[in-house]
Order: sequence, then structure tokens, then C-alpha cells
Amino acid sequence: MRPLNRVSVIGAGAWGTALASVAARAGREVTLYARDAAMAAAIAATRDNPRLPGVSLDRGIAVTDDIAAAGRADIIVIAVPAQNSRAAVAALAPHLPAGIPVIASAKGIEHGTLRFMTEIIEEAAPQASPAILSGPSFADDVAQGLPTAVTLAAKDEAMAVALVQALGSKTFRPYHTTDIRGVEIGGAAKNVLAIAAGIVAGRRLGASALAALTTRAFAELMRLGLACGARPETISGLAGLGDLILSCTSPQSRNFALGVALGRGDQPPRGKLSEGEFTAPVLAELATANNIDIPVMQAVAAILAGRLTIDEAIDNLLTRPFRAEG
Repeated sequence: MRPLNRVSVIGAGAWGTALASVAARAGREVTLYARDAAMAAAIAATRDNPRLPGVSLDRGIAVTDDIAAAGRADIIVIAVPAQNSRAAVAALAPHLPAGIPVIASAKGIEHGTLRFMTEIIEEAAPQASPAILSGPSFADDVAQGLPTAVTLAAKDEAMAVALVQALGSKTFRPYHTTDIRGVEIGGAAKNVLAIAAGIVAGRRLGASALAALTTRAFAELMRLGLACGARPETISGLAGLGDLILSCTSPQSRNFALGVALGRGDQPPRGKLSEGEFTAPVLAELATANNIDIPVMQAVAAILAGRLTIDEAIDNLLTRPFRAEG
């Protein structure tokens, strides 16, 4: 296997900047790509990214708007929103050598095609080796070097291990797996379930209700994950349960914040993308296709689509027949 010393991060948002810091902290030669030339020049000059205020970019990180230069790497990390991932990978594809690992870091499913992130990489850059990074993490914590544990999945275990060794450090702890679909399902579903948790918080239904919702949400995540081929240990690990707990309890979560706004009857936060909005109808469709019962996720999809009010959704969930735990 070729050395994995040069890392390019595609996307200079908060998460991309944080992941560039991760790679630099791991001792790699890092390039951060920003599509906008003026933004790239400003970050390079000031070592500051307005999208991640208070965090100075390591002096060793090169910042560029040259997509060809970004392609000259040993590892590519795609750090753009799920709905922009295909365009980013397609633009990069002509500059990628065969077999280069391309790691998706968005937690979502492509709207319209219903493709997971590694499937997008396979289609847009067939010469690449897709991988996925997910787990309980926020850009601020990661950029500041606060202790964070995540999951990194690739089809080939040797590749997954090599990527973990290349990106891991004392405070950024990736765990490897070959269960790509489990990691992708966990990251996508927790976004939808975090909206539900935010609604509970926004409606002031109490800590008991939030605990019950989170527990039942995990049961739905497990059922859906297993139906889609995920392994139980992945769903109950960092990429599933760990990410779910963080997203359902932290105001830093954009999906949780969206739910809180909906629960209060407020306008959703402006300028903040919530991947759960795109993912909810896809997961509802997946559940129907697999004959899986996911009432919480289906309720979120119905609320976002305007087919159900929040009060109706709560009433429907509370009046479901009593059943055994599981």
C-alpha cells in the first residue's frame, strides 16, 4: 500500500477546516480546498476561517482554490454537505489517481437518487476507493483538539486500518470497520431522530419524554440498520448510538436546533443546513420498502412535508398500541 502522507480536504467550511486540523495534528502534509478563490486567499493570509471563528489554522496547512492541486494527495476527504457531494467528487475525479482513498464525511443521503455517500463516490469517481467517516463530533471540539472518537469504514480492512493510522492522534480517535452501510445508516438516521428530539425539547415535554424518545429512536435505528445490512455492533457503537445521543441532546446539533424551532412554533434557523430535512423522506421510503416500523422517523418526515401537525404526530405516537420492549 502506498504511503498515506498527503491529505487533501475538499470543502473549507467549519467541518472541512476542523478535519484539516485533524490531519495536520496527525503529522500529515495537508491541503485545504476552497472553491471560492477569494475565500481561499483570505484564509491563507489570515489563517482564520470565519466559518470556524476562534480557531487558527495550522501554518503547515496549504489553502488553495486549485482543484487539480487538491487532487495531488494520498488521501482525499470530502467535507461538503451531502447534497453537494456529487458535484465536489465529480469536479475532483479527473485529477485522482487509481485506487486513492476518498473519505466521505457528510451524514446524509442524496436527495432524488437515494444514494449513500460512498455510492456517490463510486459513481462520480469510479477509480477511487470509497470510505466513510462518521460519529459523535462537532467541528469546534475537533478543531480545538478536544477528545473525540469516531468510526471510519472502508470495504477493505487493511485500507480502513491504514486510514485510521494516518488520521488518528491522541485526541482524535477513529475506530475502523468494514461495515460501510452501518456507518452511513447511523449518521443519516440520527439526523432525522435529532429533529424529533428537538421537537420534544421545544415543546417542553420534559426530560422523561426526551429520554423515552431517544431510547425508542435507537430501537428504530437498530431495526432499520439491520434491515439494510448493517451490523449490530456498528449501530450500537459510535457511528450509531454514540452519534444519536450527542445529536439528540446538544444544542450545537443543527438538526436538534431545527426541531426545537419547530416545537416552539418559530421559524427554523436561517443559513443553517439541516441534513435531516433531506434524509427523513428517504428513510421513510427505505422503511416501507423493507417493511420496517419506524414511527418516529416517519412522523418527522410527515411533519416536514406538512402532512401532519406536531400535535397530531404526538397524539399518534402516544396512542399507539402497547407492545413489548424491543
